[in-house]
Amino acid sequence: MRVLLVEDEEFLAEMIAEGLRRDAVAVDVAHDGREALDKLRFGAYDVLVLDRDLPVLHGDDVCRHVVRQRLLTRILMLTAAGDVRDRVAGLGLGADDYLTKPFAYDELLARVLALGRRAQPALPPVLERAGLVLDTARRQVSRDGRYLALSRKEFAVLEALLRAEGAVVSGEDLIEQVWEEDTSYRTNAVRVTLSKLRAKLGHPQVIETVPGAGYRLGAETLGTDGAAR
Repeated sequence: MRVLLVEDEEFLAEMIAEGLRRDAVAVDVAHDGREALDKLRFGAYDVLVLDRDLPVLHGDDVCRHVVRQRLLTRILMLTAAGDVRDRVAGLGLGADDYLTKPFAYDELLARVLALGRRAQPALPPVLERAGLVLDTARRQVSRDGRYLALSRKEFAVLEALLRAEGAVVSGEDLIEQVWEEDTSYRTNAVRVTLSKLRAKLGHPQVIETVPGAGYRLGAETLGTDGAAR
């Protein structure tokens, strides 16, 4: 899941972003409405956590933009105003949910995850290819019955490759899906994570590097008709 957090209080924004990343949610941060629109223009987000009272461009205008552009992004609006009329107004703009400051982090996380599930069609909870079994609900991976201890990044990279069903996934796509925007060493991180993942998966190798294109599950993981096994 990928989240855009728009909050002008930098300390609060960093605290929320740090918490979401600990809970395996990729987060980009913007501190004003104009910056939020720039990120929305170039990035696909499942959930927009949007402070209503923003500088430069008001949060209401950002919300209107998302609705007008018919983006699939779900909106969780944050505000210090707890009046019923304010909540009704926010939802009337097109927000999917509303949370009043101050709030408990656990509640914010629960609402973000719930909105994320609504942002896209339900995906199969268990992915299987050539002896690989990835259980997204239990966050477990096994190969030929042998359970593997993967880091969050390794798990997310393997999930992306399994969902691609043999298609090439570029390094940029992996960065988009797995790494948050402000990771300065992203390109090298992809290579390092793939190297560790390959070592844990063991032999025969199932992840191929396609020069100049990206990565994919090797031909041995697919049937002769191209169907996943």
